[in-house]
Amino acid sequence: MAQPYDFISKIVSLGDSGSGKSSLTIRLCEGRFVSHHDVTIGVEFGSRIVPVGPPASLQYNINNPASSTPPTKSPSDAKPSKNTPKEPQQKHMKLSLWDTAGQETYKSITRSYFRGASGALLVFDISRRNTFASVTSWLNDLRQIADDDIVVVLVGNKSDLASSSTVSGDSTAPNKRQVTREEAEEWCQNNKVMGYVETSAKSGDNVERAFLEVAERIYQNIEAGKYDLNDRRSGVKGPGAGGGNAGRSVTLGRPDKGAAKKAGIAGGCC
Repeated sequence: MAQPYDFISKIVSLGDSGSGKSSLTIRLCEGRFVSHHDVTIGVEFGSRIVPVGPPASLQYNINNPASSTPPTKSPSDAKPSKNTPKEPQQKHMKLSLWDTAGQETYKSITRSYFRGASGALLVFDISRRNTFASVTSWLNDLRQIADDDIVVVLVGNKSDLASSSTVSGDSTAPNKRQVTREEAEEWCQNNKVMGYVETSAKSGDNVERAFLEVAERIYQNIEAGKYDLNDRRSGVKGPGAGGGNAGRSVTLGRPDKGAAKKAGIAGGCC
């Protein structure tokens, strides 16, 4: 039986303990939220199959900035051409998720899991400024061990605790935000990190988006020939790798049924 994915990539989650890394993985893989989770010791694993490249990437507007050039003709004026290329066949990627421990006690163990990763979610808690202060150290650890081309997205988790975009100095106020979006985005620019996404593992808001951003950039790197798909150290494997029927593709977001069918996205979890 043919495998339900075209590529496999290793994705690591890193950041301070209590920032919600495990909750993000559980939300992505199982679609549920666990309010109390045991401290991760070493590493925990999960996996998910996601669509990469067009047409899904266009549908979800992932790493596809709109063209600044206006069309010369309206859609009604356009005439069908016999040479119009067919819509590309949807590709899928299996994300092998490595949820690493955030406690200092396990840091020497955690660092060893960065090797061979092609993507990373650098997670902090937007209601605890000290977790944001630590992301630079985590990024330095990652870049010392992982490949130079590793795709990194900064994730500000627990957005459900932020009822405002501004920082609140009152710990009893409904808005518990201690890090603004502007601060996080500026940090990304200064540290050459691909982008910033605010998520809530509790509500599920933007969780899939964060992982999709990483997966799509990895796919673009594959298309650009940046990985040796036959090299076990690259963090990305091509067709035929992994073996076995590992799962099914999943629906990311809630597109209409027609669009989902067109993009080749099916429900399920792996």
